[in-house]
Amino acid sequence: MTAARQAFTRESADARRAALIEATAAVLAEQGLAGTNVRAICAKAGVSPGLLRHYFDGINDLVAATYAATSDRMDAIFAVAVAGAGPDPRARLMAYLTASFRPPVTDPELLGAWTAFWALARSDARMAAIHATSYAGYRERLRELLDACGAADAGRLAIMLTAMVDGLWLELSLDAASFGAEAAASMVEKAVAALLD
Repeated sequence: MTAARQAFTRESADARRAALIEATAAVLAEQGLAGTNVRAICAKAGVSPGLLRHYFDGINDLVAATYAATSDRMDAIFAVAVAGAGPDPRARLMAYLTASFRPPVTDPELLGAWTAFWALARSDARMAAIHATSYAGYRERLRELLDACGAADAGRLAIMLTAMVDGLWLELSLDAASFGAEAAASMVEKAVAALLD
């Protein structure tokens, strides 16, 4: 008689790390920095508190990993938007800029997590470095898209348009009824037309 196989399989280390990162983003979104602790994160992830230390060097390490993962997720969303816009340089630029006004970027949970990351970037060197890398990458990809449209001084335009998109995204995320996603996209489109034409 052979031994029966176990009825379960252990999750991979990558899957457990990802679950902890996802739970951290959710707790940050729901409870803010003040309510984000090991117990709340592990309860959200459905794991014991000891497991967090197995995969991360503590809560600060986990929050930093969550910021980096969230930034990577946003990069992937913007890349998909650009790829889906076809070969026209202006269409690709607009897809990149206006992806911030559609789900999943407008998910209210993302706003909660993102504002926590921004707050931490002001006081924590590691979070500041993640923020700097993330925003530099976004602006560089935007500069490349502006270059493809023949923009003069694309680097400065990338900074300006990034600030505009961030402001509109923040307002839209706080109060979607105030002007709406289509209005935000239209504002950006008019700004781009004025800058490029």
